[in-house]
Amino acid sequence: MSRFDELPLSPDILKSIRKMGFKEMTPIQMEAIPLLLEGRDVIGQAQTGTGKTGAFGIPMVAKIDPNNNSTQGLVIAPTRELATQIATHIRGYAKYTDIRVM
Repeated sequence: MSRFDELPLSPDILKSIRKMGFKEMTPIQMEAIPLLLEGRDVIGQAQTGTGKTGAFGIPMVAKIDPNNNSTQGLVIAPTRELATQIATHIRGYAKYTDIRVM
């Protein structure tokens, strides 16, 4: 499985991913996303620019219930700059959903 459209993701999330210009998954995404969608825990490590944010952000968005108004996901980052970068990417994955990213 190497394409996002082969994953069990909603049409809205797939549309967001396509609009962001992504078609093929990176190696870290191919390894992590299916496991995270199954609800498994993953520890992943990869170089800068290899799609790590997508590897955890896409499954996080997919697992969120937009009808539940409580906090359902939390990402902790070591710097404000990285937190802002991560939030921007996750907003992109959630663009066509009813999910709010803060």
